[in-house]
Amino acid sequence: MAKIPNMANMQGMMKKVQQMQKDMEKEQKAIQSEIFEVSSTNDLVIVKMNGNRQIESLELKPELVDPEDIEMLQDLVIATVNEAIQKVEAETESRLGKYTQGLNLPF
Repeated sequence: MAKIPNMANMQGMMKKVQQMQKDMEKEQKAIQSEIFEVSSTNDLVIVKMNGNRQIESLELKPELVDPEDIEMLQDLVIATVNEAIQKVEAETESRLGKYTQGLNLPF
């Protein structure tokens, strides 16, 4: 008879885990549909990226384009795209981390 309370406790825990999984999936879908915008200094490069880390749009200001200095343009685009990726990852961690906090998961 001592096992019955443990079984009820286990069922309650399973329901909580299932609800947590549904909440995580809902939050993840919300993040994936969100658009994150990052712009470089002086708004010379503007990157819009979705929550799946795919670039939705990339805007370059005409004054940035200097045929004599393509390397600077490339560096600025790379830096801005990387910042957009970091923004998506930080937001994902912030919003989904509350579900995995303290679980010591390997990912």
